[in-house]
Amino acid sequence: MPQPYYENRELSWIGFNTRVLEEAEDPSVPLLEQLSFSAIYQSNLDEFVMVRIGKMLDRMQETPKERDSRTGMKPKEQVNAMLGAIAKLLPRKDAAYFRTMAQLKDYGIAHVGFADATAEEKAFLELYFKREIKPLLSPVIIDKRQPFPFLRNKEIYIVVHLQSKSGVKLGVIPTAGFHDRVIRLDKKGRFMLLEDLLLHFAPAAFKNYKVLDAAVMRITRNSDMQFSAMAADEETDFRDEMETLLKKRKKREPVRLQMNSSLNAEAMEYLLSQLKLKKKHLFFEETPLDLSFVYKLGDFNSDPALRFAPHRPQSRNDISTRQDMFSQIAERDILLSYPYESITPFLRLLHEAALDPDVVSIKITLYRLASNSRVIESLCQAAENGKEVLVMVELRARFDEENNIHWAERLLDAGCTVIYGPHNMKVHSKLLLITRRTEEGVQNFVQIGTGNYNEKTSRLYTDLTLMTANPDIAEDARHVFDALSTDSLVQDTKALLVAPLCLKSRILEMLDEEIEHAKNGEEAYFSAKVNSISDRDVMDKLAEASQAGVKIELVVRGICCLKAGVKGYTDNIRIVSIVGRYLEHSRIYLFGTPERRRIYISSADFMTRNTMHRVEVAAPILDEKLKDRVAAMLALCLSDNVKGREGMPDGSFRHLQCAAGETPVNAQETLYAQACDAAQDKKS
Repeated sequence: MPQPYYENRELSWIGFNTRVLEEAEDPSVPLLEQLSFSAIYQSNLDEFVMVRIGKMLDRMQETPKERDSRTGMKPKEQVNAMLGAIAKLLPRKDAAYFRTMAQLKDYGIAHVGFADATAEEKAFLELYFKREIKPLLSPVIIDKRQPFPFLRNKEIYIVVHLQSKSGVKLGVIPTAGFHDRVIRLDKKGRFMLLEDLLLHFAPAAFKNYKVLDAAVMRITRNSDMQFSAMAADEETDFRDEMETLLKKRKKREPVRLQMNSSLNAEAMEYLLSQLKLKKKHLFFEETPLDLSFVYKLGDFNSDPALRFAPHRPQSRNDISTRQDMFSQIAERDILLSYPYESITPFLRLLHEAALDPDVVSIKITLYRLASNSRVIESLCQAAENGKEVLVMVELRARFDEENNIHWAERLLDAGCTVIYGPHNMKVHSKLLLITRRTEEGVQNFVQIGTGNYNEKTSRLYTDLTLMTANPDIAEDARHVFDALSTDSLVQDTKALLVAPLCLKSRILEMLDEEIEHAKNGEEAYFSAKVNSISDRDVMDKLAEASQAGVKIELVVRGICCLKAGVKGYTDNIRIVSIVGRYLEHSRIYLFGTPERRRIYISSADFMTRNTMHRVEVAAPILDEKLKDRVAAMLALCLSDNVKGREGMPDGSFRHLQCAAGETPVNAQETLYAQACDAAQDKKS
């Protein structure tokens, strides 16, 4: 049943992306970084349209009367609300881009239209089009006699309206396949985009026709994949099923049309009818329809004022480069904090395991990987050295499916045992188990992380990774891999929390304990840092705890379906969202006051998909010094008054402002400074 403290999932996500857009509007953010945030905003929105609007359009056809369990909205109502909210943000996105570009002119960087080009530049562009572009053009004419061509997802096209006596006639020019989208006009930074050039010279592609008008367009296709429809057929190779599904996804129906200007009414009506789209799915945008090119602009000007000050992941002062990782982990638990600290100690552990003659087996779960993965190299090397290597590869990691199919094939070729986990749920855990046989007996080493085994994102996402030799954690990890290998689920654990059967239930139990402390007049506390929260059971329990007097503080980066400060329901709940230089990705759960606190790091958000429909793992932080460290991180995030936003009772987030006389706190910058200080202590 909907509650006053529930927020709609889809609209909450749009609220998160608005916070990303705020970074593109923030004058304190360096100019090229502002452009990067504009591109991130657009990339986020592309995925949202493809997946969430795509899914909701499917539901409009399949279950049109089904209501959202949090807000009671039907699929059509949600689609209309999403499209309306996106349209409302377009002027802000356009204004942010042009404001930033206007300021970049002082640094020689300018996005030039053909009309703004100098005479010399126009001469160059005409010659460039004639020699480099025109020979490669593949224009297509569309009318009632010609079938409408297949337009690829997120590709940019030039569409022209051609004069015709027999109904609407359109011409389409693809922009894909050319070497460079960014055409440099000088050595400083003046540039034109390929689509702008093609738009100007479009008449040259249709010499026998009069061009009435022309525009740049881009379509977004429904990319929601129905994994539930995949058969659990033992005789069918799962990779083959995935490859078939991926081919179908590329050809799914359009759900959005973006254009930089309109054609006349008749031509627009014809175009929409061919794409089977209603006008509410049409968006006119003044900025380039794909902003990914902005990442190349950093090559135009190296002025440090245009970028964030460089940050380099630091080496831990308590991890020796002369002592092997196994002996150091056997001595004490080690916690790494990315991107402030380097991923190197973890990569060392895996590399040493591949070479160590005492290592018998390596077992790991993989979700997303870097393009040049050292993790894969170590696993392959281990298998080639005769070790048992079991790799759980999640082929359903959204938009990484093809990459993971490739990695699975590479691992199989190297002699690894590759499994794909339960057929009806994703494996999202980040878990590694290494077993060594020595004269003293069997040794087990476990790594549990909040983020992927990806060297690239370890420099961009905030994540935690725990490396431990704790026997209870190792035994639970073994049970997880046994379950994954036998298409079953972990029923019970000693130390780890493992979804779907023994994570949410334990969380609710520990919240109940805090509720009892509060009812007994004792101080009670719960804090968590997650990417998203939408699980109704967890939200209801948090509301119950709030009403019982438990103090609750949450850091939620993205989707937040729980409203804070709703009178009579969530009065004792405070929610902060941080959007800054790095993507906040670590998950932390903290139960209880300092003298009885229990702290976990996890791969799981408080979303039903994580708590009930995925294999997730949360690991306890047992070392008291590490507990202090993680608790301090959480407290720092909650005190951020520079990049923090506070959740309001209406579900919106208000940018926190540093009051007069108050010390500015930027959690990400502070954590990096602390890592640098620790590294400096090591050098001194």
